Amino acid sequence: MKVAIVHDWLTNYGGAETFVELWLRMYPQADIYTLVYDKKKMKGHFEGSKIYTSKLQKIPGATKIYTKLLSFMPKAFESFDLTGYDLVLCSSSSCAKGVIVPPHIPQVAYIHTPMRYAWDLYFDYKKRSGKLTRFFMDKWMPKIRLWDYVSAQRIDTIVANSAYIARRIQKFWNREATVIYSPVNIKRFYAAEPPLPREDFYVAFSRLVPYKRIDLAVQAAINLGKKLVVIGGGSEEKKLRAMAAGHSNITFLGRASDEVLRNNLQRCKGMIFCAEEDFGLAPVEAQACGAPVIAFGRGGACETVVDGKTGVFFANQTVESLEEAIGRFEELHAAGKFNEAEITAHAKTFSEERFVSEFSKIVEETKKKIVPKF
Repeated sequence: MKVAIVHDWLTNYGGAETFVELWLRMYPQADIYTLVYDKKKMKGHFEGSKIYTSKLQKIPGATKIYTKLLSFMPKAFESFDLTGYDLVLCSSSSCAKGVIVPPHIPQVAYIHTPMRYAWDLYFDYKKRSGKLTRFFMDKWMPKIRLWDYVSAQRIDTIVANSAYIARRIQKFWNREATVIYSPVNIKRFYAAEPPLPREDFYVAFSRLVPYKRIDLAVQAAINLGKKLVVIGGGSEEKKLRAMAAGHSNITFLGRASDEVLRNNLQRCKGMIFCAEEDFGLAPVEAQACGAPVIAFGRGGACETVVDGKTGVFFANQTVESLEEAIGRFEELHAAGKFNEAEITAHAKTFSEERFVSEFSKIVEETKKKIVPKF
């Protein structure tokens, strides 16, 4: 079976890229189609795969400015010729799901989210943008929304990474979606054996970008005098370091290796997760290491953290709300309510094996509907 995998872009290695690698393990001979590909930043990944990029790859600096090229993305993805394939799989949080696939070829799209900047987070993105960007957002976004809706109607089967995203798909595209949770790699994230003693510090790890709201964790730790280890890098790092200057209880490790991240998760009292994520692998990865999670109670985390058993929630994205949750968390922790074995067992329900089984079933069901039998 000849398979095409369509992914938005390959410019940084993150959760979406680990997902594509899983598909490649399921379909080792698959070809990859993507908007732009940064071979240097993807070093060690996808090197054995045949990768086709769009014409936008030829623009000087395209792998750095691709997010500014949104108005050109629909045409770029629709330009890919997929007529020779038996199955097309799309991994999409932007425009990848909009490829044109002949009617006799099954197309299954795994949606990480409909475009945030086109729909419900449009005004948030607009507020954070400069005057020129706001001008073009007003000019182009109505056409992008129309294309996004129309192209979603062409997909044979839509799979959402959480019930939260399935609701957004229903809201913006008027399509039903099957929920199959993103898998956690338990070969990368696992509890120590024997378990390490839990120490009196918290971990916050993610890309350090505005919507992750790591600033809440830093400020709460400062106010409460709690030890916090921040792991990750990004545009907010300088600002966060300045915020924590002079507070010895806040430690920044930058972009750490899997080994360093895993070791901290195996030893910490808990992980703090302040983002409203579509699914959010980080809380599941923390739980796979036996760490309970203090999470913002909206988005995918509500489906991966069990309140009072594998963590606690805070209601509002404010320092005060987080501080209250930390207080409740510590009461439960002191009472021995967080059992490491139960937490890791819960994380394993999001295993790759479970995902492969459920997704393979969806693919076969889609093929039966599309491919005629003679």
